[in-house]
Amino acid sequence: MQAYRAPWWLPGGNAQTIWPALWSRRTRGPTPEYRRERWTTPDGDFLDLDWLTAPVRSNTLLVLFHGLEGSSHSHYAESFADFAAAQGIRYVVPHFRGCSGELNLAPRAYHSGDYEEVDWILKRLRERHAGPIVAVGVSLGGNALMRWAGEVQEDAARLVDAIASVCSPLDMIAAGHAIGRGFNRLVYTTMFLRVLKPKALRKWNDHPGIFDREAMVAVRDIYEFDKVFTAPVHGFNSTTDYWTQASALPHLESIRVPALAVNPRNDPFIPPESLPKAREVGSYVTLWQPEHGGHCGFPGGSFPGHIFDLPDAVGPWLLANVSSR
Repeated sequence: MQAYRAPWWLPGGNAQTIWPALWSRRTRGPTPEYRRERWTTPDGDFLDLDWLTAPVRSNTLLVLFHGLEGSSHSHYAESFADFAAAQGIRYVVPHFRGCSGELNLAPRAYHSGDYEEVDWILKRLRERHAGPIVAVGVSLGGNALMRWAGEVQEDAARLVDAIASVCSPLDMIAAGHAIGRGFNRLVYTTMFLRVLKPKALRKWNDHPGIFDREAMVAVRDIYEFDKVFTAPVHGFNSTTDYWTQASALPHLESIRVPALAVNPRNDPFIPPESLPKAREVGSYVTLWQPEHGGHCGFPGGSFPGHIFDLPDAVGPWLLANVSSR
């Protein structure tokens, strides 16, 4: 992988996380435009997928699985869309349930280890797309993607040519506790709960009794949110049980398709000591752990900066692993 170093005017993981998400340039060309498609899930719910409408010159499809409460309009999603448009490849962002702007119908939502949903999405895309498919997952979406690849092992290569995770909490226990401490708790936890709690309470209105509503109102951190909502609604016994079962880290050695795990060592969400070591992954997994980048940031250039460096590094790696079909 190419070397990466953040610009001098954005020092530290928090600056490299917050500034790119809010103010850095996301695209070299026009803002991405999407065509929305709705799929009915096997349990009678729905998923919304946004397809980039830019002209294509290649039959390769790039799939992006977004992070917690992300969407096709997240800063990283638009930067990958810009990369896809420049390469002339197809690009789609499947939204996890409830993340496309409309609350989903079923009691369940989505979670970091949602590999069964990833499997269903990729199988349906493979049924419809005859050319190569590569997939990138960002943060939560990357952990779910890696968890899927480790679960299905050799079968992954039937659906995709290569995958990548970016800034993903592969050790959910370490990352889950980290986001609940200090500055992370004050800023990032508050930001996520400002969205997660109202959505959970709206879901309770549609499905009364699926969790303890009074406990949800009192939730103040992600651990408690997962204890009250994510774990019971998705069949886990507790937050610790959820974080343990969802973590992709123990499954990386079982991956049998080219996979890139990108984790900056100054990501404020993920303690560097929890990152995978070379001895913990199989021969199919490439680790890229630059010193800089923040969480889903990777800013570059002079003020106010851009976020092209991430797709310009990950995208070519994925395309280099495309095989002819």
